[in-house]
Amino acid sequence: MTTRTDTPPSWDERTQLTTCLDYARATALVKCEGLSEENARKAPLPTSPLMTISGLISHLRWVEHWWLDVVFLDGELQGPLAEATDDDPDPEMRTAVDVPLPRLIAAYEEQSARLRRLVSEHDLDTKAKRPVRGDLHVDLRWILLHLIEETARHNGHLDIIRELLDGRTGS
Repeated sequence: MTTRTDTPPSWDERTQLTTCLDYARATALVKCEGLSEENARKAPLPTSPLMTISGLISHLRWVEHWWLDVVFLDGELQGPLAEATDDDPDPEMRTAVDVPLPRLIAAYEEQSARLRRLVSEHDLDTKAKRPVRGDLHVDLRWILLHLIEETARHNGHLDIIRELLDGRTGS
């Protein structure tokens, strides 16, 4: 079982933020433990055909790419997000059903490790190189807070999907 804690080892702001984000990430991974490949690809909510465990893990991975590589560092948009259109706004969720869950998890963990390194190398007040709206450049602190919110919100989706798939609750 994945070990996780929301209690930071020290109480400075950076450690508190990264501990909360790591806790939310670890919670997402706990929702995947013991899940069959078949169930990882199922969308049990008829009105949300892209809402699968695989799709959500892929989404979380690519959301971190967006905020780290694209917004903060002003890098190139890559992967399925680069294929997004008005008709297909969430290709990372659609294409995830073709990727084994362990590979999606490994990619998410790798992206998370990159973000951890970046956060350790930059001041929380460092502004993103790319604006998010108009000329608004968010800082690294806001990006961390947003990723905590985004990951925690999708953990709720993972909770309900997992319960609908095989009855597993908690964690």
